[in-house]
This record gives sequence, structure tokens and C-alpha cells, in this order.
Amino acid sequence: MTFQSPYSPSLFRNRDNASGASVVAIDNKIEQAMDLVKNHLMYAVREEVEVLKEQIRELVEKNSQLERENTLLKTLASPEQLEKFQSRLSPEEPAPETPQSPEAPDGSAV
Repeated sequence: MTFQSPYSPSLFRNRDNASGASVVAIDNKIEQAMDLVKNHLMYAVREEVEVLKEQIRELVEKNSQLERENTLLKTLASPEQLEKFQSRLSPEEPAPETPQSPEAPDGSAV
């Protein structure tokens, strides 16, 4: 004799038509709930997409404005100013880090 869980799918197949209708009703409710969740998620995603599109538009506009400013400043700057600016932009070689020993609160090495 095999033990079957009271929730085993095979038990649902063996039920009469009333129970079968109950299973179908439950399946329909589950499907409706899943559709509702899907619709809510799609709505939330669409809203987020619109917000992100607006942010992208604002950033593109800001970028264009900054590029225009940059071009204007380059045309107004003297060659010496541009050279000085470029030298500031070039990455400086970092100084080699020397390992330090941890110190105790009284200042002695640990």
C-alpha cells in the first residue's frame, strides 16, 4: 500500500466533477492573480522607463551645454593657459607607498 499526500495531484484527478470544478476555479484564480501581478509589474516598469528617459534627456541637454561651454572656453583661452590646463590634467605619477607598521595607542610599534 502506498501513502498518498492529501494534496497529491493524483487525488485531484480521482475526485468527482464538483471537486474538478473546484480545482479549475482555483487554477483560474491563480491565473488571474498572476495576470494582476504581471500587469502591476509592467505598469511599474513603464513608469520607471519614462523616468529614466526623462533623466537621459536632461543629461544629454546638460552634456551639450557643457560641451558648448568647453568649446567656447578653449577658443577664448590663450595657448599658455591651455598648456597650463593640460599639464594639470596629465596624471601625476603616484609616489610609491611605504608599508607602515601599526602603532599602539602610546606610539610604539606593535
